[in-house]
Amino acid sequence: MQQTKFPYQIEIDVIFRDLDALGHVNNAVYFTYMEVARTRFFMELLQIDTPQELAVIVAEATCSFRAPAFFGERLIIGLAISRFGHKSFDIVYEIQTSDGRLVATAKTVMVAYDYGRQQTIPISDDLRAKLENYAASSQ
Repeated sequence: MQQTKFPYQIEIDVIFRDLDALGHVNNAVYFTYMEVARTRFFMELLQIDTPQELAVIVAEATCSFRAPAFFGERLIIGLAISRFGHKSFDIVYEIQTSDGRLVATAKTVMVAYDYGRQQTIPISDDLRAKLENYAASSQ
């Protein structure tokens, strides 16, 4: 895998169903790529077995498209933690082809959430410690 300033990376191959009528990756699919990277990151970092064990939700997601991606290309989705708040934190992403062409940059705002009470909560000490340790060790 290619080294970047994004310490967590996964690779995804562009498959036929990812394409739009113009033959490149549809804009909505990039959000799925980010979701796959984010889910794998959390499951590895927190050593959980299912996404349901994670007490966070996506409050906002943005993506800036830089270049098209095409069928058969291998994409590298890089992820980093960029901001911590009391109840939320930001994840930034960089999506590039395996040969280094920048395809997209993105950000999600993640909010700690209690699904039982259906309300936001402060980030737990455990989650904050793991995220901060990860961010510090990856710089």
